[in-house]
Formats: sequence, structure tokens, C-alpha cells
Amino acid sequence: MTEKTKNKIVVLSAAVFFLGFFIWCLLKPADTVSDSERRPLAAMPSFSVSSVMSGKFMQDFESYAMDQFPLRTGFRTLKSFAALYLFGQQDVDGIYLSNGYASKLEYPMNRDSLDYAAARFQHIYDKYLDGQNVKVYLSIIPDKNYFLAGLDGYPAMNYEEFADYLKEKTDYMQYIDIFDCLELSDYYKTDTHWRQERLTDVAQRLAEGMGITLSEQYKEKLLENPFYGVYYGQSALPLLPEQIYYLESDIFDSCLVYDYETNEEIPVYDMEKAMGRDPYEMFLAGPKSLLTVKNTRAATDRRLIIFRDSFGSSIAPLLFEGYAEIALIDIRYLSSEMLRNFVEFDNCDVLFLYSTLVLNNSETLK
Repeated sequence: MTEKTKNKIVVLSAAVFFLGFFIWCLLKPADTVSDSERRPLAAMPSFSVSSVMSGKFMQDFESYAMDQFPLRTGFRTLKSFAALYLFGQQDVDGIYLSNGYASKLEYPMNRDSLDYAAARFQHIYDKYLDGQNVKVYLSIIPDKNYFLAGLDGYPAMNYEEFADYLKEKTDYMQYIDIFDCLELSDYYKTDTHWRQERLTDVAQRLAEGMGITLSEQYKEKLLENPFYGVYYGQSALPLLPEQIYYLESDIFDSCLVYDYETNEEIPVYDMEKAMGRDPYEMFLAGPKSLLTVKNTRAATDRRLIIFRDSFGSSIAPLLFEGYAEIALIDIRYLSSEMLRNFVEFDNCDVLFLYSTLVLNNSETLK
């Protein structure tokens, strides 16, 4: 076989390969979501003369083609393997593996973001809390990088400086330090979040800081559904699944949880979501703008308002025992301008409980 013939075969094979994938892409039914990435996939854009002339059609079509490419998940895994193990990259799109854990780089400390978060908290204080009979607290939840990044030389923020900077900006709050209550094993290996069954000491620290007593004993239960955390999909690496444990208590049977989004009562643990795409959403039904909890067995009439992110979903039930009523507010989904329509800000404790991940990327706070 001549060299010319070999070249023709190579070119023809490549042409057939790419043409085949092109036809496959056109004929393949479009997927609406990526379960592993937990996001919607781009849909085929509508064709119009104006969208073509402006370039928007081709821009949207490129996103569609990338999202709907055949064998996309397999190619993403191949790309990640090549990046880490063939080309020796230290991370894949900011996600790195260390000591059996997957995490995403959170660096450097974003002072502008902390300023913005502090300004939103100040606005809430000035509008609703100043002059009221309230005690206001702040607690910061460190992300996994606090424990993990320094082990293998990955860049990490100075978390002490981070906390001090926010405390200085919010000096009207009493700070409750929980950093020393936590360790790496308190977090999921493939996800951002902490493990509820490991948080009883954190709940005790928060309770002591707010002057309440927790004595409830919990029974640990295993969720049968395997848990693939957010980094499993984002990294496209075949990370091993984990198990979710959750804590049961008789006190939860006396707690009425009301969801203002659906205008109905919900359980402390949503077992339908526990079997869904993101089992962590089982804790108080996942991302919710406003929940209220009434503890009918409370030995006190004290009230608590928690401004929180998703980390608060799993630890909040461990505080139910100490209060007659708790409001859980997520100002990423509910504008702080509307709070007076739903919540009474008087004769209560107020806890701002936020992770460093949200505080360092606080543009979502309203």
C-alpha cells in the first residue's frame, strides 16, 4: 500500500468518524438535564433572522452542541483522567483530589465579597433588629479547604484573617467560633457539605453561645440511596459513592415545619428528595427561601431566627429542642426587603450562620 493510499484512508476514516458523530448528534434526542452535573442542559435555539444576524443563534447552538454531544459524559471523564494523570495537572477546573477527598479551590479571600455580605447583614440589622429586644450572633462555617488544601500544598485562604475581617465588619454581633469543633472527616468526600451525624458538638457550641441547653439523644440512621456529591459530576471522575447518615429524635415528631414556598407543612427529612438527584436535599427539603418550625414540646417560649445557606439545613434540626419556634431564612432566594411580611423580629435570638463558600462569593445574597 502506497503512502498516498494510506493518507487517503486516514482522511476518509476521520471524515466518516466526524460525519457519523454529526449525524448522531442531530438524530439523538436532546437531554434536558445532566444528573451528574445537577444542571439543565442547553436546548436547541430558536432560528430567526435577527438571532442569526446578531450571532446569538450560533453562540446558543455552540452551547447546545457541546451539551448534547454523543457520549459526552465519557469524553468528560477521559478529559479529566488525561488532565490529572497524563498531563500532570493538579486540578480539573479547580477541583482537586487529596487524602481521598475531592474539593474545589476557594482562593484567594475576596474582600469585596465580604464587604458586600457585611453590608447585607448590616442592612438587615438596621431595618429589622436595631432597637428590638434581640440578641444577634454570627458563626462562620469553614469549607473543606480549611483542613485539606494545606496538606498537599494547594493554595488556601487565611481563614483566621477571613473570620477576623468579617467580625470587624459586624461588631454588633456576638461571634460563636465553631472552627475547633470540626475536622476533615466531618465533611463528605465528594461534596461541599458537612455530615449531620458529626455535628452534635457543633450544635452544642452554638447552643451554649446563645445560652440554651440541648440534651436530646439521637438515633443514627442510614440512608439506603448512595450519595454522589457535587464534585462527582463537576470533576467527571469515577469517584466512589458515599453514605448519608441522619439523626432521628422523638422531638422531631413534635415539630411542625412550614414551607412558605408551597404553603404546606413538610417533614424534617424529605425522603422523596433523599432518593432523588441530590440526596443532601433531604434535610428540610433542600434550598428553601423561608421555613418556620414550631416545637410543640418546647420547655421554653424562646424564638430563633437563622439566616443561613445550605449548610444550615442539616444542623438546624439539632437546635429544634432549644426553641419554641425557629425561622430559617435564605436571602439568596428571598429578598431581605420582604422579610417583615413573614417574620416578627422581636424577643428572639438571631443567628447569621454562613459558610465561607457563600461569604467569599456573596453576590447571591439579596
